[in-house]
Amino acid sequence: DVQLVESGGGSVEAGGSLRLACVVSGYAYGGNCLGWFRQRPGKERERVATIYTDGRRTTYDDSVKGRFTISQDNAKNTVYLQMSSLQPEDTAVYYCAAGSTCGPYSRGYNYWGQGTQVTVS
Repeated sequence: DVQLVESGGGSVEAGGSLRLACVVSGYAYGGNCLGWFRQRPGKERERVATIYTDGRRTTYDDSVKGRFTISQDNAKNTVYLQMSSLQPEDTAVYYCAAGSTCGPYSRGYNYWGQGTQVTVS
């Protein structure tokens, strides 16, 4: 079975930083896409950042460019999301996702983690 397990969420003051981690198991880790999505209260799930597991390309939503960084450690089958300069509007449940290509829509991803809450006050 494919499993994605997120960690690292929490509460932080505006301007602070958090790093999320997602450990991926049971997945063909290569030539595929890993991403972070978030769902803010009352909003649809939206893409935050994606990365191809072969390191070819990363993509960021405009709202997080320059503040968030997605990275991966293939040896640990882990993808990270370093979040800096956090703002209250970043408050959301953050989900790790895996799919065959790095598309912008959640429906394009086959596997999901359980989500981790990030609250910025």
